[in-house]
Amino acid sequence: MKLAVGLTLLIVATSVQAAELDVDAGIRPGNDFYHYANGPWLKVTQIPPDRSSMGDSVILAELNNQRTLDIIKAARSSAVGTEGRKLADFYDAFMDEASIQKNGLQPLQPQLTQIAALRDRKELSRLLGTQLRVDMDVLNATALYTNNLLGLWIAQDLDNPSRYVPFMLQGGLGMPDRDYYLGKAASMVEIRGKYQAHMARELALAGVADTAAKAKRIFELEMLMAAVHSPRSEVYDLVKGNNHWSREDFDKQAPGMDWQEYFGAAGLAKQTQFVVWQPGAIKGLSALVASQPLSTWKDYLTVRAIDRAAPYLPQPFVSESFDFYGKTLNGTPQIRDRWKRGITVTNAALGDAVGKLYVAQHFTPAEKARAEEMVHNLVAVFAQRIDKLTWMAPQTKERAKAKLAALKIGVGYPDKWADYSGLEIRRDDPLGNAQRAAVHETRRKLAWLGQPVDRSEWVMTPQTVNAVNLPAMNAMNFPAAILQPPYFDPKRPIVMDYGAIGAVIGHEISHSFDDTGAQFDSTGKMKDWWTPEDLAHFKTATQSLARQYDTYHPFPDLALNGKQVLGESIADLAGLAVAYDAWKLSLKGSTAPVVEGFTGDQQFFLSYARSWRDKTREPALRQQVVTDGHPPDEFRVATVRNLDAWYAAFDVKAGEKLYLAPAQRVRIW
Repeated sequence: MKLAVGLTLLIVATSVQAAELDVDAGIRPGNDFYHYANGPWLKVTQIPPDRSSMGDSVILAELNNQRTLDIIKAARSSAVGTEGRKLADFYDAFMDEASIQKNGLQPLQPQLTQIAALRDRKELSRLLGTQLRVDMDVLNATALYTNNLLGLWIAQDLDNPSRYVPFMLQGGLGMPDRDYYLGKAASMVEIRGKYQAHMARELALAGVADTAAKAKRIFELEMLMAAVHSPRSEVYDLVKGNNHWSREDFDKQAPGMDWQEYFGAAGLAKQTQFVVWQPGAIKGLSALVASQPLSTWKDYLTVRAIDRAAPYLPQPFVSESFDFYGKTLNGTPQIRDRWKRGITVTNAALGDAVGKLYVAQHFTPAEKARAEEMVHNLVAVFAQRIDKLTWMAPQTKERAKAKLAALKIGVGYPDKWADYSGLEIRRDDPLGNAQRAAVHETRRKLAWLGQPVDRSEWVMTPQTVNAVNLPAMNAMNFPAAILQPPYFDPKRPIVMDYGAIGAVIGHEISHSFDDTGAQFDSTGKMKDWWTPEDLAHFKTATQSLARQYDTYHPFPDLALNGKQVLGESIADLAGLAVAYDAWKLSLKGSTAPVVEGFTGDQQFFLSYARSWRDKTREPALRQQVVTDGHPPDEFRVATVRNLDAWYAAFDVKAGEKLYLAPAQRVRIW
């Protein structure tokens, strides 16, 4: 009930009233702008027991859960075989706890039997190949984790954006990152012990004997995997990652795996060209296939199979999985209600089927047109900022503006939808539904190989509260779900929209020119299009920003890695600057009205800070710092210290904690 009340208050309070502009007057903006802007909200807001964090995006996600549930209920009356009926049957199968409890481990048994029957490395390689899924994205900081031995991403060749290639990536770990295995901090050591205990309990639930010893051997295998993994900071290095291998190179450079069996089982038998993003990891993981005992691999694959299937198994498996991945890794005290988990897995399996119905009900043509207008205005302002740069050569400016002009911008929903006609969904087979959906999506993307590149393809569903820039496609997606209050609201002064969704849009545009995006030209080709002098200036400025973020400590024993979060930090800074300029231009020379004693400039920066208000549990926040390319929200707000207008708006003076002398303020775009 508390969440429902909070949701209602947030969505209703869409005009700029005292509640929306309430600040903590006891804090100087120049000392701590985040808590100055969000202090009253932070004091009264509690993280729901089934969440690891709480903020506006979480509240909108909860709203969309309810909307999706209503869509599913209505879809139950759809004809058999239609998309509506498939998503209803998928959800209802997941919700049928009585049948799931009755069936026990039976739905997973064929897979466990297959694992137990493995006789040699050839069969092991074949089985590993059947598990390869399109579940990675090297240019998306939130999609860099798979617990399959290897990860797969189908995308444009960075050297030749007219064709698709398969990208092969490191994987295999049951915990989020190599640092969880190799880190020296006491908290990491403690988590490693709990992880082993978790695996032992999972094996016991499946009726496996000698669980403690097997869990120990599995963990030792994963430690070897972690040791050959590339660190997270290197994962974002495009030059290091863009390694083209022929099919024969795998046999020569990465012996151990039977690659013929692996690629044959993965549906890649005819593929001749690959990109290997972490060659050292691929070599190391392949070697482990040959060097480690087959019995250990069987135990490892058994645990991975149980982990993946846990949401669709009886309650003891669900509880055990949540106890480690929810409580231990994220600090979440209570599992989400089953219906909410049902929405999550249904969206994962049939996201476009839900999205098609979602936008029909919750995203009008007028809202789409209004959002498209703001996006195009911000793109135009970015071009104007490029023109005004004093450090960039004319030829570099011309190429940068050509890249802007070629941006493929998707607002609300994709031009075309995924086809689920070939996907079998059964009302009595929740685990099988999920497995078939994952295979269906992988095959859909494997079918892109050999086809012309489609820049209109989306990577997010319309009901996702997020936005994304796709550097290799030179494209952006702004889903319908984020284009609503409190980020985007026609009922309030436009300055508030520019400070919130305007900065988000500017952020995504700016990703085309962050440390990753700046390496791609207007066609999406990874190409050096800068003069040497311009590139040197750009690198110097971005290094200064990275050093700024190196100084931020979410915890006394844990600092941000400025290099790891650099792309997001560049986009935050540039996006905020672009949004500010766009808002100023929208005034057409007039003065913004003062509201509740706050000037237009103050409203703009307060709206930006409000868009990042968030409370996160410590384990989840620590995991974000270690594994994520996004800085914690509090430190995203701190980028205001680089904008001159913020200093004037809040009378920020030398000696205050956020104060930077004009020469120290980072200016990039």
